[in-house]
Amino acid sequence: MMKENETLVTEFVLLGFTNHPELQVLLFMMFLGIYVITLVGNIGLIVLICMNSHLHTPMYFFLGNLALSDACISTTVSPKMLVSFITHNKIISVSECMLQFDFFAFSATTEAFILAAMSYDRYVAICKPLLYPMVMTNRLCIQLSIFSYVVGFLHSIIHVGMLFRLSFCHSNKIHHFFCDIMYLYKISCTDPSINVLMVFILSGSIQVFTILSILISYTCILFAILKNKSQKGRRKAFSTCGAHLFSVSLFFGSMLFMYVRPRSLQTDNQDMMDSLFYTVIIPMLNPFIYSLRNKEVVEALRTALKQIILPK
Repeated sequence: MMKENETLVTEFVLLGFTNHPELQVLLFMMFLGIYVITLVGNIGLIVLICMNSHLHTPMYFFLGNLALSDACISTTVSPKMLVSFITHNKIISVSECMLQFDFFAFSATTEAFILAAMSYDRYVAICKPLLYPMVMTNRLCIQLSIFSYVVGFLHSIIHVGMLFRLSFCHSNKIHHFFCDIMYLYKISCTDPSINVLMVFILSGSIQVFTILSILISYTCILFAILKNKSQKGRRKAFSTCGAHLFSVSLFFGSMLFMYVRPRSLQTDNQDMMDSLFYTVIIPMLNPFIYSLRNKEVVEALRTALKQIILPK
């Protein structure tokens, strides 16, 4: 009888933020606007970096990869959420659910390593400026990017593979707006302890490694800045690193709250707010964080707009 019940769950219900019909249209319009801004900002930044030869440097190479990761994270989550708002259809199949988490985990893990690579790039640029062209070669940049994507792929595949050991027979209702494995564990009728331990070990190790890499890089940068007697040099260094530090704080802060803290401290509403932050809000903010105070990006954007508005 148990086996028959286990086979009944072939789809899940994503309960999302609210069941009130009067709020669905408002939420649809708000999140549609955020998603459009996210895509325009991130894809626009990638195109701008590709088109402008002045931006063909390691820093902007990594920034382009970061924009790609942000666009992927948002696209993994937002379209399904928008459809559920407008059609009131909150159902997602088991295979679609696993695929959604797979792409999310891949993109989020890749982004963590890209942020670490960006911090190393800033470390070399500020602490070893004379060696910068020899250290941050095109080959190294490509290798670091490929490494980020490979680790992201392996990390996501491991967790999705372990989902197949679980069965779902108690409930098919997920109190979330996308298929996060922590919520799948909550409704599993198989003991998910091993899965939870793997999340803690793998996700924790990835976050510890990337955060330590960033902290070490920025500790060295801080000492280098303090040794610099030039006020102009200090200001330029802080300006260069400020955007990256802010982005890192937003991304890792919300991820740590979600995946590393004890389950006893988690509540559904708080988790949804944390998840909303790193799946929807941060991908929208990053292009503006890195672009608004960046003179090279602003100048490249002006040049591109002039070419579009006033073609020769």
